[in-house]
Amino acid sequence: MKLFSFFFLLSLVIAQAAEAPQSMRENINQMEPAEVEKAIQALRDNFLSAEALDDTAKQRALLEGLIRRLSPGVAIVQSGAATPAQDEVAFLAEILDGIAGYVRVGTLTPASLQQLDVAVASFNEKKVSALILDLRGVPAGGSFEVAADFARRFSPKGKILFTIQKPSAKQERLVTSNQDPSFTGIVVVLTDSETSGSSEALAATLRANAKAMIVGSDTAGEAVEFAEIPIGSGRNLRVAVSQVVLPDSGSIFPHGVKPDIAISLPKETQDEIFRLSKEKGVSQFIFDVERVRLNEAALVANTNPEIEGVPSARSHAPLRDSVLQRAVDLVTAITFYKRK
Repeated sequence: MKLFSFFFLLSLVIAQAAEAPQSMRENINQMEPAEVEKAIQALRDNFLSAEALDDTAKQRALLEGLIRRLSPGVAIVQSGAATPAQDEVAFLAEILDGIAGYVRVGTLTPASLQQLDVAVASFNEKKVSALILDLRGVPAGGSFEVAADFARRFSPKGKILFTIQKPSAKQERLVTSNQDPSFTGIVVVLTDSETSGSSEALAATLRANAKAMIVGSDTAGEAVEFAEIPIGSGRNLRVAVSQVVLPDSGSIFPHGVKPDIAISLPKETQDEIFRLSKEKGVSQFIFDVERVRLNEAALVANTNPEIEGVPSARSHAPLRDSVLQRAVDLVTAITFYKRK
């Protein structure tokens, strides 16, 4: 009974966790069992609505509170509900200003892995010593085995990449690098708040095994495998049943991967840049075009390119991928100091 009462109290408060300050949860966690029981009794004796404390209400509050506290590891979903449509981000590879190879993987699939291999081979042939791996826009979920295949391209042979752990200690799958890396230069990984599942496992693994720097936002904290359990009325309980754990830094769930350099880009701006860069590449969204100066030819033609080249007040500022810009700046700085 005391255990139920304890969870009930938590659920009543945690049901408002999205709005409640973090200090409230910390206060509850610090309470002794006797204090919890006393608070529950005071609630029963004094709360103005008895209907809110009947058995059905208590059970619902308990479930709601547990789901909120255990998020993103637990959710109630509709059976057979389709995954929300997500604009596909195409694979893209190019060399930025001769200093870094850029790869936007789009998806973590065997097909994009083959494209990565081709791009890396080209970078190596052209002696490009840095690679920026963009994991923004990668769909949630994905295969951890495929993520490991991506990581093996950058990790020393024989390294433990991560383990996939279930509640039982005996249910643990060890994932290692079984090949020599195909790229051994500077690696920078780009993330955003939607980087989730296999892609955030890849980001964390590259930091641990390829000394990669991460630029962007905290990842979603969902490097887990989910199971869906039918609970009736066309609903399933979606629950995390296993998680990715790194040898040194531990679990990614539920707090995600923290970037080394925190910077974010509005989603609408990022989506527009991704759309436009399919055909034109990303360089235009990083480097400024040098302004045309007044010269002898312009004087002969009676024109002034310095005035004509200035955008009107009504024109929009050029789109800039500030996250990628920061990554390029980082590569430039590291390369400069390595040469000294």
